[in-house]
Amino acid sequence: MAKKVKWSPLAERKFDEILEYWTNRNKSESFSEKLIDLFEDATELIANFPEMGRSTDIENVRQKLVRDYLIFYEVDGEIINILTVWDPRQDPDKLELR
Repeated sequence: MAKKVKWSPLAERKFDEILEYWTNRNKSESFSEKLIDLFEDATELIANFPEMGRSTDIENVRQKLVRDYLIFYEVDGEIINILTVWDPRQDPDKLELR
C-alpha cells in the first residue's frame, strides 16, 4: 500500500524556484511541465517503494535522483516527508534539509 507523501514548505519553495528558473531561462513552461511530470512519477514511486532511494549520512533520510535533481525524504510511519529538492551541482555547504 502506498504511503502518503507530504512536501515540506522548504521543498515546495525549492521546487518552485527550479520551475521558475527553467521557465524564465527557456521563455517557455514546456520544460517545467516535463519536470513536474518527472517529479510526480518519482514521488509516486517513493510512496510505493520508500526504501528505493539511496541512503544518506543522515539517519532515516534517503535521496532519489530525478533528472539532474535530488529529492531528499524521510519515512515517518505511513508518511513520506519530502524535505527538500536539491541541485547537486551547487555548493554542498548550502544544502538545507529543514
